[in-house]
Amino acid sequence: MSISSTSITTTTVLLLILLFLNPHTAKTLPILGLDSFLTSQSHLDPKATNDSFLSLSSSLKKSLFSSTPTIPSLQISIPLHIKLVGSFPSNSHTLLSSLISNTLFSDNFNIIGFNPHHLSIKHSLHLDISHSSPSLSSLLFDTIKSQIDQTPSTLLRSTLHSVLYSVVDRIVKEDFDKEKGVNGVYVYLLNLNSQERGYAYKYGTGDSSLSFTKCLGSVWTGKDRYIWIDLAAGPVDYGPALSGDGVLPRGDFHPLAALHGRPKSQKTLLADLASLVWSAYQVLLVPSLRIPVTYENLLVVQFIRVHGAENKDMSGLDWKSVERTFMDEVSNGGLLLGDQSFKFRTYDASFEECSVCSYAISRSVNSYTSRFLFENYTLIVSEYLDSKRLHQILSDAQDEIKKAANVLDEEFGRVIPVYVFDLDLNKLMLLDRYHQSVAFKDMVIAVRTKSTQTVSDYSCNGRHVITQTRELVKPLVGSILQSMWGVAPTHLLWSPRHNSTLVDYTWSIGQTPFGPFSETSSLSFVQKDAARRNVLLTSLNYTITRVLDVFEVIAAHGGYQYLLRKGQHAEFVQRWNLLKYKLEKAVSAMSHYDFEMALYFIRSSDHDEYAIHSLVYLSITRVGSLSFTTIVGADALPGVVGGIEEGTNPVDMGFNGQLEGRTSNEGEQNMSEASEFETLEASPSPLEQFLE
Repeated sequence: MSISSTSITTTTVLLLILLFLNPHTAKTLPILGLDSFLTSQSHLDPKATNDSFLSLSSSLKKSLFSSTPTIPSLQISIPLHIKLVGSFPSNSHTLLSSLISNTLFSDNFNIIGFNPHHLSIKHSLHLDISHSSPSLSSLLFDTIKSQIDQTPSTLLRSTLHSVLYSVVDRIVKEDFDKEKGVNGVYVYLLNLNSQERGYAYKYGTGDSSLSFTKCLGSVWTGKDRYIWIDLAAGPVDYGPALSGDGVLPRGDFHPLAALHGRPKSQKTLLADLASLVWSAYQVLLVPSLRIPVTYENLLVVQFIRVHGAENKDMSGLDWKSVERTFMDEVSNGGLLLGDQSFKFRTYDASFEECSVCSYAISRSVNSYTSRFLFENYTLIVSEYLDSKRLHQILSDAQDEIKKAANVLDEEFGRVIPVYVFDLDLNKLMLLDRYHQSVAFKDMVIAVRTKSTQTVSDYSCNGRHVITQTRELVKPLVGSILQSMWGVAPTHLLWSPRHNSTLVDYTWSIGQTPFGPFSETSSLSFVQKDAARRNVLLTSLNYTITRVLDVFEVIAAHGGYQYLLRKGQHAEFVQRWNLLKYKLEKAVSAMSHYDFEMALYFIRSSDHDEYAIHSLVYLSITRVGSLSFTTIVGADALPGVVGGIEEGTNPVDMGFNGQLEGRTSNEGEQNMSEASEFETLEASPSPLEQFLE
């Protein structure tokens, strides 16, 4: 190939990429009758087993051919409704809307544990702000006042009275239920009149004591799509006690404390609230993916408890409670997509039966020294388990562990083993010094000893957080969410501007299974939506990657007009326009939180994508000037190297919404909540190799 032709081809590919990723590309004009046809097909064939193109009428095919092939704009619109409750000036909604609109709310979805960290799909905010009725704020104020009057002062909480979150949540949920017909997430900003005594919300039963920490907060995320933030509550503080990122400080420096401290002008107050909305949008509405997750029909969690011979104490390790947390959401239509099924298996093994387990623990023990001031400075040596070394040994010895614990082989599906090491030690032993449970991309590891409590390196409301080290239900729920669905903890966010993971504990209180400040293991809409959205985003991103590979091949052969014959050219244009239409419909369905319909369109688009690959491959075989697999690679078109059989199902060829071979299995992916993260090294794509 000459230098000039190489330059032209490279330019063509780059233009195609820019068009594909440009959010301002014109949307596909609606084709009369195509929407109703695809809707009918989704009812007749909800699993998209059949190729819908073969059932198209001649008029629809003609309409598809008359449309010029263009690159789709894949941008998910996120509807957000903000309700101002209480003492807000009448023009607050206009000014707040202006402040939020001036903030960059359109960006790519990101992945923390994968390189590159951004996906090709973007998101944008669709904002609506309104004032609530005065009766709602009056009812909330009176309810909180009644609770404060009934709460006696305590020595440990002398500055803030604890109000049970449920008394406010019940009222807010009743108001939200009236709006359920409206699509999107609701954020209630409560600016109520000042109470005689300061207060904040508690999220569990009982009061805080010297042995049990009850962190107070001012936010709540519901199981349905609503959030409420009480700006009059607090000020509260929680985060790292000694050093580290993500602390929510006491005072008026954080947007949650905007009403506390020195008086502020209306514009300054609303600027703080705009910052708070931006943070909630980034962390709760469009959270980063922890890892890419592909669609699997069967999801299996294998609980494997490894213990001493006489250790039969299961308190704090209630498998049924962990299972119930997930299965309750599954039965309510959350977490799973399509015909997915979710199963739990429970296994048991002693260290005597599993010698490699004893070896793994002994090889993973590390120590560190700490300096404490008693009468004088004293050095204390403590031990911990290195989770990465433990993960490596367990990965290498999986067959031996399965044999010792009598673990049954799963023929297919995504299987996440959860190893819990119940050690007969009287001293404290954590993973990587700080964690009870650590999530990896292929397993979860947890540990506990006979030690029941420890003072953590976190604090809330002026006191250190006491960790109940034998209670593993909440840590296990959070780790399973990360490994099985790629759900990122509510205090982690990938920032492309910083090119690193940011830590912010603002939203890690209340209803979240992540972080040391939450008491509950139940899931909010944030985790439930993220679990399903992550699978769809991964599938969409892989589809875009494969389509770009095809563009590269077409550009290398002078364009589809030159490469394809007349009959093939017509089918190519029709297939491409139909594929583009389905992808845009999938994105539209995700904007409306209709994840099932989005899954249908993604599955259905696999047939068109496969057909496009087939047309290009057969044309290149006819031309004979360049091997298709030289550029695209065998992993991008599994099973096609030896030729394509007519009528082959694209699912059988690997076109099932996944890109086989794209995710590297090399290296360990530690998904520990607070440690510095490794990234999965992705091999250069065929497109990158071609451009080089």
